[in-house]
Parts: sequence; structure tokens; C-alpha cells
Amino acid sequence: MPPVSTLLTTVTLDPAALALALIAAVLYGVGLRSASRRGERWPLWRTLSFYVFGIAAYLVLTCGFTGAYGRELRWAFTLKLALVFFVIPPLAGLGRPLSLARAALADRGRERLDRIMGSRPMRILGNAFIAPILGLAFFGTFLTPLLYTYRADAVVSGILSVAVPLLGLLLALPITEAEGFQRTSSFIMLEFVYVFIELLADAVPGIALRLNDNVLDRVTQWSAGAPSWFPSPIRDQQLAGDLLWFIAEIVDLPLIILMFVRFSRSDRREARSFDELTDEEMDALSEAHLRRRGE
Repeated sequence: MPPVSTLLTTVTLDPAALALALIAAVLYGVGLRSASRRGERWPLWRTLSFYVFGIAAYLVLTCGFTGAYGRELRWAFTLKLALVFFVIPPLAGLGRPLSLARAALADRGRERLDRIMGSRPMRILGNAFIAPILGLAFFGTFLTPLLYTYRADAVVSGILSVAVPLLGLLLALPITEAEGFQRTSSFIMLEFVYVFIELLADAVPGIALRLNDNVLDRVTQWSAGAPSWFPSPIRDQQLAGDLLWFIAEIVDLPLIILMFVRFSRSDRREARSFDELTDEEMDALSEAHLRRRGE
């Protein structure tokens, strides 16, 4: 393992990550200011969640040790991308950027935002069936020589620094901002069951990296001048598998809890809506349901 001083003091420049962090910080700040002008008081802990656990943590990963050594070390690169895909988006999502945008925008802007979030692509991304498929598809490419391309090509690495956290945020928003993605309790229950499949699917790439006896990206030697603490290439790959496996599994536990909370709220909301119906409206609803079943 690297010396502690190397872990704490190594800094690199990731222009793409810096640009994304700056844009996100400015947009969130503008949203806070606009919401304040409209009389909306935004909780301080949500602001801190977005800036500290979202943006600051993202910059530490992309511009700190994992960003600097990600080009050479598979485990550093895997740790960076796994965290910015699985962990950073839910933490940033606790800042409720979507709800803040709704609070800050005028009626026309809010309607436009709602149309975007209600579009077919967003509805597809906004359920628990897509996340494990995308995660498995992306991290499955770590089992191919593409892993070296991801690490060694500066352009590709910069694209991933932006695309991976944005995709992770899109997948996390339906959990952290459930009211913006209305679902019936039965649909949420189906998602809740399906997320247990995700526990297995997310682990597949990490397990494959850990158990494979061959260096899958075909780079079997370090470049000249590599530090003495570098592991062997096969051990580097195994460490990458261990980290990906652990992160993919452990992050699902809080998501399951959040989905359970989401299900409880949806169930209470539906129960209140039924309680507000008159006897005539309930009879009409029952007749319509029976008529659909008979067709």
C-alpha cells in the first residue's frame, strides 16, 4: 500500500472534473439564492450534503490520490469510478437539487423542468430496473482491455470523470427525491424486490476481477520508475476486484432502506387518497376496475 503521506498529499489536475464541480456549485448556489428570494428556507444540512459530501468528495477522488495514480493503478482507478458512480451521487442527492430547482424556478421554468423529468428517457432511468443493468454493463468492461484505455487515454478518462457521476446522479434521484418521480406502491414494491437482484448483479464484475488469474487488460508490466510500493499487476487487478465488489455491495444497503421509506410514504399517500373518496366515487372506481378485468 502507498505511504500515508502519499495518500494525503498527492494532487493532480483533472480539468473535466473541475469544470463539472464548478458548474454544479454555481448552479446550486444560484438555486439557493433564487429560492431565498421566493421565501423558501433551504435546510443547511442539505446544502452541506451537496457541497461537502457531493462536490468536495468528488474533487478529492478525481484530483487527489485516486485521480493521480488512476492512470497506473487499476485499484486506484476502480476505487475512483466506483465511488463516483455508487456513493457520491446519493450523497449529493441528499442536497435535493431537483427540489431546489423547483423552489427556485418560476412557474414556466418549473413546468419545463417537470416535462423534462416526465419524459420517456427520464422515466426509463428513474426506476430500479435500469441501475443494475447499467452498472453491470459499464463495470463489465473492466474485464476487457478497455480498462487500460479508460486509464491511459486522457480524453476518455476526462469523459468518464463527467459522465459517470452524472449517470449515477440520474439513477439516484428517484430514491433521494421520490416525490419528483411518482410511483404507485405496488410498482415501488416490485422495485424493492428487484433491488435484491442488484445485490448480485453489481458484484459480478468485482468477483470476476478478483478471481481471474490473468491480467485482463493485458498490461503485465509497470513502466520504468514505478514506485516500490506498487503491487504486481495481477495483485493490482485483484485489489480492484475487491474494492469494486465491496463498494457495489455495501452501497445497496442504505438504498434498500431509502426505498422502504419511499414505499411507506407512497402507501400512506394512496391510503389518504382513497379515504377522501365518497361512497359513490369508490363504487365507480370499483366498477371500472372490475370492467377492466373482465375485458
